[in-house]
Amino acid sequence: MIAREAIRVAKEYVADVFSEEGIHNIGLEEIEYIADGNLWMVTVGFSRDWDRPVIGGLLGDRAAPRTFKTVSIDNGSGLAIGIKNRIIQG
Repeated sequence: MIAREAIRVAKEYVADVFSEEGIHNIGLEEIEYIADGNLWMVTVGFSRDWDRPVIGGLLGDRAAPRTFKTVSIDNGSGLAIGIKNRIIQG
């Protein structure tokens, strides 16, 4: 499996798992291959409307904050095998 395939699998997996939460702006944030585990670790970011501040209108129209998830993908099978929260320091 090449990196581009792992990214596609991760994005599709996140879109499916969180489909009922109205996520949007799904995008790649990080990717890493772990040779000794034969895994791709792909971090995907997305936005959810309900993450917007309730009083956003009073403070100006601010975009929803990003949520980050790291998807583990088995390099041999090409299947997503796990997902974790990922905190990215800015």
